[in-house]
Amino acid sequence: MKPFAFLAAALLISSAAHAADPLKKSDGILVDDKGMTVYTFDKDSANNGKSACMDGCLKLWPAVAAPAAVAAPYSAITRDDGMRQLAYKGKPLYYYAKDSKPGERSGDNFKDVWHVVKD
Repeated sequence: MKPFAFLAAALLISSAAHAADPLKKSDGILVDDKGMTVYTFDKDSANNGKSACMDGCLKLWPAVAAPAAVAAPYSAITRDDGMRQLAYKGKPLYYYAKDSKPGERSGDNFKDVWHVVKD
């Protein structure tokens, strides 16, 4: 392998290894760094790069913004409005607007299609 190619490969591996987990586990579910619960939507298909939550849906279920670098099991999708949304195991992630403090899970099983993310 040529020195430049080796260096480029090493940098790619290094940056992926240093991508901090954007979420953490708390009481068996994923939350952000402020302790706010994140959710998935049953109408989203894993690994298709799209979100089924648009317009009015986003007012109640705001998309979780993706950081610049993510590593598996996280990924990012680009929404139609250009926002990069964080995904977990291929499913886009959301907050519930009515969760007002860390640890709340009032959106879990909302209309049987919104769920907390259990790790």
